[in-house]
Amino acid sequence: MEPQKRVVGVKQSRKAIREGRARRVYLAGDADPALVEPIAAECAAAGIPVETGRTMAQLGRACGIAVGASVVVELLC
Repeated sequence: MEPQKRVVGVKQSRKAIREGRARRVYLAGDADPALVEPIAAECAAAGIPVETGRTMAQLGRACGIAVGASVVVELLC
């Protein structure tokens, strides 16, 4: 993913979802459910597709960061 077309992390992701800027959301399957379940619920209410098949380490690598990521949002152009 290109850096300008995504946000990483819970706070920035929730903001993008609330503002209607999210195209797709990626939730790590091994992330703390207390963090990702509210985001999944927000996405369901807003009709935003959610993918959960990756780990935190895989999401972090896909975004080019050295740590894991529990939530990544692909932004609308």
